Amino acid sequence: MVVPATSVDTLAYVRALIRNVPDFPKPGIIFKDITPLLADPKGFHIVIDSLSERFIGEHIDAIVGIESRGFIFGGALAARLNASFVPVRKTGRLPAAVDRVTYDLEYGSAELEMHKHSIHEGAKVLVVDDLLATGGTASATAQLVRRQGGYVASFAFVIELDFLAGRERLMPVPVVSLLHYAMTE
Repeated sequence: MVVPATSVDTLAYVRALIRNVPDFPKPGIIFKDITPLLADPKGFHIVIDSLSERFIGEHIDAIVGIESRGFIFGGALAARLNASFVPVRKTGRLPAAVDRVTYDLEYGSAELEMHKHSIHEGAKVLVVDDLLATGGTASATAQLVRRQGGYVASFAFVIELDFLAGRERLMPVPVVSLLHYAMTE
């Protein structure tokens, strides 16, 4: 029997490691800084254990991590779940042939890339990042996975900003988030 790593106490421990940085990257934004979490071995283990326990037995073929903090959590989850790790990067940072997707931001657009042939046909994929806000980047990443023939089984995040409704943009694919924040937190 697997003993759940996630409890009120363990999540409270992790939540205490998330630092609020006001007015970053611009005035009015409260940035959720995960670097204190990364500096705390116990907190990092709690996060990886809590996320991985949800997918044990799901036979995930590939973890797709979104640049850049998604690499940290995605790489550790890939090792834990015995899955491949595939990075999704901003334009111009991958050295070989890529698939590219353009997606809309609040003011303008952005592009993401993934090496061609990173996902095999029919692969069961978990898309991972540190934070879910509006869901635009995660949705664009899912497009890249599907373009290569993969199946997005779920999205996983450490933090979800519930007030931005990113989860709704990702439906009907399941979303797992460990910590949830309201606008005032």
